Amino acid sequence: MLKKEVLFLIIQFVLFSFYFIDIEVISYSIPSWLNYILLSLVGCGFVIIFLGILNLNDDLSVIHAKKEKPMVFHGIYRYVRHPIYSGILLSMIAYALFTASIFKFILTLIMGVVFYYKSDNEENWMVEKYEQYRIYKKKTGRFLPKLRNKNY
Repeated sequence: MLKKEVLFLIIQFVLFSFYFIDIEVISYSIPSWLNYILLSLVGCGFVIIFLGILNLNDDLSVIHAKKEKPMVFHGIYRYVRHPIYSGILLSMIAYALFTASIFKFILTLIMGVVFYYKSDNEENWMVEKYEQYRIYKKKTGRFLPKLRNKNY
């Protein structure tokens, strides 16, 4: 399992590295008013990342949560299971649109797939470690908040 996690980290690193290279595939322009919205979304992404890190406190780990720590259900984790990934993806997609970069947009989509499989791998580990994680998964969205069902 550790090999898979290291592979995910390497893929993330490579994608992030390519993201900061400007390659123009197709050029397009967007209205200037939309640029303000997109920059605001980049900022929102950074706030989401910050809240995710803040709520984890000292339990932030590149690979797994620290074994002796209780699971985090508070703060932004009440709404999404992987807010750091959500914030990264929001910032990346908004910035890709802001810079009118199809290349960055495609890299963001690929990163979304990587985060999906990486989070799936992490969640399998969390289900083994925390019995309440199955219930948490049903109530909470992976990257976006779930619309609440009145039966909950």
